[in-house]
Amino acid sequence: MAPELAPSLLDAPTLSRLAEVAEVDTGLVTDDFSRADVLSALRDTEVLLTSWGCPELDTWVLASAPRLKAVVHAAGSVRWHVSEACWDRGIAVSSAAAANALPVAEYTVAAILFSNKRVLEVRDEYRRVRGEQDWRARYPDVGNYRRTVGIVGASRIGRRVAELLAPYSFDLLVHDPYLTPEEAERLGVRPVPLDELCALSDVVTLHAPESPETRHMIDRRRLGLMRDGATFVNTSRGSLVDQEALTEELATGRIRAVLDTTEPEHLPADSPLYDLSNVLLTPHFAGSFGTELRRMADLALEEVARYAAGLPFAHPVRREDLERSA
Repeated sequence: MAPELAPSLLDAPTLSRLAEVAEVDTGLVTDDFSRADVLSALRDTEVLLTSWGCPELDTWVLASAPRLKAVVHAAGSVRWHVSEACWDRGIAVSSAAAANALPVAEYTVAAILFSNKRVLEVRDEYRRVRGEQDWRARYPDVGNYRRTVGIVGASRIGRRVAELLAPYSFDLLVHDPYLTPEEAERLGVRPVPLDELCALSDVVTLHAPESPETRHMIDRRRLGLMRDGATFVNTSRGSLVDQEALTEELATGRIRAVLDTTEPEHLPADSPLYDLSNVLLTPHFAGSFGTELRRMADLALEEVARYAAGLPFAHPVRREDLERSA
């Protein structure tokens, strides 16, 4: 096995567990398949353990790895490195996307709860007055009870958000053309068209995959459908939103936003979104960081152990899945 894993995931306990189930060169971590030592290792590699930054496994790489049978990805999407050539050759693929989905869903739920409670606005007002005020009279419409949350995309993360919101007294709407009535009932959500979701929701949270079909699915018209005072949350991809229209809408103060992803990924320094009081902006931070990386590493190692034991992956990725996932 030749590992290609982000160094932050390769701590001593992880390496120790990996060595228990596979023959592995723990010193070989690379992002360049053209290196002589990597090419030598690829000749005998049966499983690739990959993570962020892995180069594409194209026809040339596969020709250099004649024994390769599986790719275990200790991160989310495999779209950027598992090529059509991998699928054509029948290579088994697993992803730790399920582990990465949890912190994104947790971030989203926190954003929803804090947004409905108007926490940032109340913080700023409290900082300004620095004393007693009739907060109930000042904010008569805050709170999470009986609010409507619209989930755009019943993806892995979208479904996890719905599950985490289940204990709260929310009316959950979902827009996803692939969601069956049976799945919607199990999740406790009501399927609706996207326009209706935007118009009815106190919070609209985006969890659809990035694709040509979803580009700018949240456009100027749909932003205009949102209720005054509603909150838009994006922990998906910036390309799904018309960034110019969103910025202009937020500049009016009519709606609020929690944005973990934007287009471009790193906004220019003069973007008004950095300074708007109705915007909480974070640098694509919702996914796995710090201690959360261990969860992804643990899942990937469990998949390697299953492979070594002759068992099917618990978290397989199939070619057809990529049409409906990130």
